[in-house]
Amino acid sequence: MKSLVVSIHDVSPVTRPICDRILEELAALGIERTSLLVIPNYHHSAPVADDREFQGWLVRRVQCGHEPVLHGYYHQRPRAQTGSLLSRVTTEVYTSGEGEFFDLSFEEATDRLKRGLADLSFVPVNIGGFIAPAWLLGTEAERAVRQCGFLYTTRIGSVIALKNGSDIVSRSLVWSTRAAWRIAASLAWNRGLSWTLRYSPVVRIGIHPPDYQHVVVWNQIVTLLRELSLRRQAASYRDLVDTGL
Repeated sequence: MKSLVVSIHDVSPVTRPICDRILEELAALGIERTSLLVIPNYHHSAPVADDREFQGWLVRRVQCGHEPVLHGYYHQRPRAQTGSLLSRVTTEVYTSGEGEFFDLSFEEATDRLKRGLADLSFVPVNIGGFIAPAWLLGTEAERAVRQCGFLYTTRIGSVIALKNGSDIVSRSLVWSTRAAWRIAASLAWNRGLSWTLRYSPVVRIGIHPPDYQHVVVWNQIVTLLRELSLRRQAASYRDLVDTGL
């Protein structure tokens, strides 16, 4: 059966109430297996390691079958004083200063990855995946991800199994809600993209907490999920990598 991977991005103590509601609505659609992209210390102000309530919530979700994924460490990149125009547009316009792993050194990336794994060591399963904020993973940071033993990472257009070097080609549907024009563009783009992917072995839908707060966006997501879940098996990213799809 073809696969449907639903990932919920930016899971943290700050977003937990919204993530909870999203998971409840997904369950009502019959989708009870997702990948939860967890930020260990969102914007330096929400350390998971110090929040027992969040820890308990995440453990319960994992025990119900959801996959925990390391998603950056701070999910924030300080504005660079130098750099090319392309890098500034990529990190400050495209992702509004949250491309944390875009240009980290190998050493700094390794440190944040190890701290992230330590902060999430309370979960009852091994964390196999790392996904960089906005999928912006620089060369040295990717080397650190491989060195730290992660099984996979993802880009916006693929899932990369790091152990055997194989790629699962699949463009992720994702929405941008930072401005009205971005919402309109996202709705049009994803309407067309979902049509082109209808025969793909894997369809990926990435949900961010603000998506739930924009009715028109959430309605499109629910409509797509309702249609896709009829013909596809809900899976996590780890499922895809383990089965070699």
